[in-house]
Amino acid sequence: MGVWGASLIALFTWWFATGAILYVIRRADRTGGNAYNVAVFMSVPVLALGVAAVIVSTPDTGMSGVYKGFFGALCIWGWVELSFLSGVITGPERTTCPKGAMGAARFWRAWDALAHHEILLLAGMAFVVVATSDAANQIALWTYAILFFARISAKLNLFFGVPRINFEFLPVPLQHLRSHLRQGPITAFFPISVTVLTFAVGCFAHLLMSSVTPVDAAGYALLTSLCALALLEHWFMVIPLPDAKLWRWMLPDITPAQTRMTAKED
Repeated sequence: MGVWGASLIALFTWWFATGAILYVIRRADRTGGNAYNVAVFMSVPVLALGVAAVIVSTPDTGMSGVYKGFFGALCIWGWVELSFLSGVITGPERTTCPKGAMGAARFWRAWDALAHHEILLLAGMAFVVVATSDAANQIALWTYAILFFARISAKLNLFFGVPRINFEFLPVPLQHLRSHLRQGPITAFFPISVTVLTFAVGCFAHLLMSSVTPVDAAGYALLTSLCALALLEHWFMVIPLPDAKLWRWMLPDITPAQTRMTAKED
């Protein structure tokens, strides 16, 4: 598998995995009741597969090790994201943020709304760090680290303020999070975020161009592409592009009852 093949795999996986998670959550929105818990429980094998793939990838320095580490980290990450979007693992705060909340009070309310999810993400990071400690293959660690830090950056930008937020993809159990997000002009944190991500893309691209083996080239191609996609997701918060159309066509419509529930939350 060449460099372009690895890059296309990263692109397709980003698109397909995002769509698959949104599809499962949208179906749960339509069904209601215990559907969210069922979705998370039924996807536990994906988490187990990811954990196993990360572990078996660490001593494998061949091409198979690169893809096992990459997809293993993605499976762990995907399950954590599904558990969050389903509303099963979020935080102790499930109410809307008061309109007058400012500064530290607003930040800690937002933290309480996400605390359990953030702790779970950190636990996943700790597992990957321990699993890959002194390992010959570090692809799983770098994959999870890119996702981890890019997601923290994205959440902080949504909290501080960005012009574009796709509220239509916010599931029914997370409608209270709308009150914690700020749609408006960017803050100083946004240019810092995109500068750091751009620098990271450049570093991985340099390592890609300096690779001497096909295995190294494939690994750095995956990481460069993943980091570039994280950067693109940040720009989607600012540039008026119809990025939602990438997934909207594959999602079932919500029911009128759920539309009324969302409107009531507003």
